[in-house]
Amino acid sequence: MSTRKTLQTAIVHPGYEPPAGFEAFPTAIHHASTVVFENVAAMRARSWSDRDAYTYGLHGTPTSFTLEAQLAAIEGGEYCVLAPSGLAAIALVNFALLKSGDDVLIPDNAYGPNRDLGRWLARDFGISARFYDPMIGDGIATLIRDDTRLVWAEAPGSVSMEVPDIPAICRAARARGVPVALDNTWSAGLAFRAFDHGVDIVMQALTKYQSGGSDVLMGAVITRDRELDKRIQFAHMRLGFGVGMDDVYLVLRGLQSMKLRFDAHDAAARKVAGWLKERPEIAAVLHPAFPDCPGHAHWQRDFTGAGGLFSVVFDERFSEGQTDRFVDSLKLFKIGYSWGGSHSLCVPYRMQGMRSQWSRRGTLMRFYIGLEDPDDLIADIAQALATL
Repeated sequence: MSTRKTLQTAIVHPGYEPPAGFEAFPTAIHHASTVVFENVAAMRARSWSDRDAYTYGLHGTPTSFTLEAQLAAIEGGEYCVLAPSGLAAIALVNFALLKSGDDVLIPDNAYGPNRDLGRWLARDFGISARFYDPMIGDGIATLIRDDTRLVWAEAPGSVSMEVPDIPAICRAARARGVPVALDNTWSAGLAFRAFDHGVDIVMQALTKYQSGGSDVLMGAVITRDRELDKRIQFAHMRLGFGVGMDDVYLVLRGLQSMKLRFDAHDAAARKVAGWLKERPEIAAVLHPAFPDCPGHAHWQRDFTGAGGLFSVVFDERFSEGQTDRFVDSLKLFKIGYSWGGSHSLCVPYRMQGMRSQWSRRGTLMRFYIGLEDPDDLIADIAQALATL
């Protein structure tokens, strides 16, 4: 073949090679669907499941491998797989560990889409999905059957904020050889060391604190167990879950300030929650760091922080229409389901339709405290309370 190239071929096959020696702080963004092999022997020798070489863009590039390694290190795990969202990460765990005829236990205070996914598994896949009292502790041993293959937990519940006794649940499940998967999004892996308390699989919604920008959807599944990781990897491959490297880069960038942001959210949220606790309009403040929150003793024993998410229950004398008007009257707080970014949020929930048992009367309101000045947020809540 002639060494001369036509213009079009030269565009597709440039001859320029950048000089070596470039170094900078950001992780490089490696985009790839096709991964190029040096020769046929290299192509045949590589296996996508080994994770020590590159085979296809779906299975990762240096950019995604770097994020997976950092996330595993934060959680104290060994293996990590990325998914397109937090819910995709939950689905990945379920499809990796469950098949028709199996049973899964899900806490009654779980993230709503996790509950819905459980119902779907039961309806269309022949998998028994049972919901349990999140405060059951070691009593979960009475619920574990011979066909139970997975126990989900969430600490705390993402709306009602109960803090379960995770070590007790894990001890009971381990005695029966059943793995425990924990949604650890609330603590971002910073305030709760899940693996040290007996958890087998950690799921994270990287959409939240890890990103920090309210602009990325991503999830992760982390474990210390190589056999569990293999099952998760195979499910990941078969489901075709991929993530974009630009989004991976954004999460990598967010990780550097995550601990500082988490601590700032935590301090501001405790200040706002403490102020709300003194208000006559509020019947209860459901903040795990407060003594009257269900499971506070578990939080005090096992956690080192609390982040920016908590809930309150309005006095039952206020109708739903009144509490809706309160939310609509807020200026700095916006209405939105996600959280973990810089902006404060407030969302009302109809708990009777979400929980099997919910005894509290009055509207539950979930607050997420962003990075605004907490005194300004308190002033905003005060003016909105006046509309009641």
